[in-house]
Amino acid sequence: MPASSEGLPPSASGAAPIDPRSLSDDDAINREFLASLETRSLLDNTIELAEVDPEKYQTILFAGGHGTAWDFPKSAAVNKIGSAIYENGGFLAAVCHGPAALLNIYGSDGKLAIQNKKVAGFSNAEEEAAGLTEVAPYLLQDQLAASGANYQEGEKFKSFVVKDGRLITGQNPQSAAELARTLAKALKQDS
Repeated sequence: MPASSEGLPPSASGAAPIDPRSLSDDDAINREFLASLETRSLLDNTIELAEVDPEKYQTILFAGGHGTAWDFPKSAAVNKIGSAIYENGGFLAAVCHGPAALLNIYGSDGKLAIQNKKVAGFSNAEEEAAGLTEVAPYLLQDQLAASGANYQEGEKFKSFVVKDGRLITGQNPQSAAELARTLAKALKQDS
């Protein structure tokens, strides 16, 4: 049975909120993913990010959605866990608006992890095409560039993934599968 965003607990733990548009029946990958009992159990029983021990992880992947533009940069847990995993030699991965998490993840040198790195994220052109430039708190492409990243842009709503060292970013929802493959390959080569 598909998850609903209605009635979600106020805590970040418990059932993961899922945008109803992500439950599209015409997406075979989503159907298979959500039909798995193991996957459903994981989605319905999450833990708060602040409770995660970064020593146990080689990567963190920040999924997108417009809400992340508000939430991720201000989250102490996102910043702390992301920084710890990256400082421990792990990978930071993000797709669509998920790269908003990278706006406040710093290394031990005091520099942003994205400084002078090639990154992708939801483009200004895509935000305009979605009709949300006046709704979003900022344009992610502009914010990434202003934070010292070397923003890379692919075609609107086409898969586009950039890997720069241990930083892997995808431009839009269409980039999710390619980002996952790129991350899996990087993890395999790193082990």
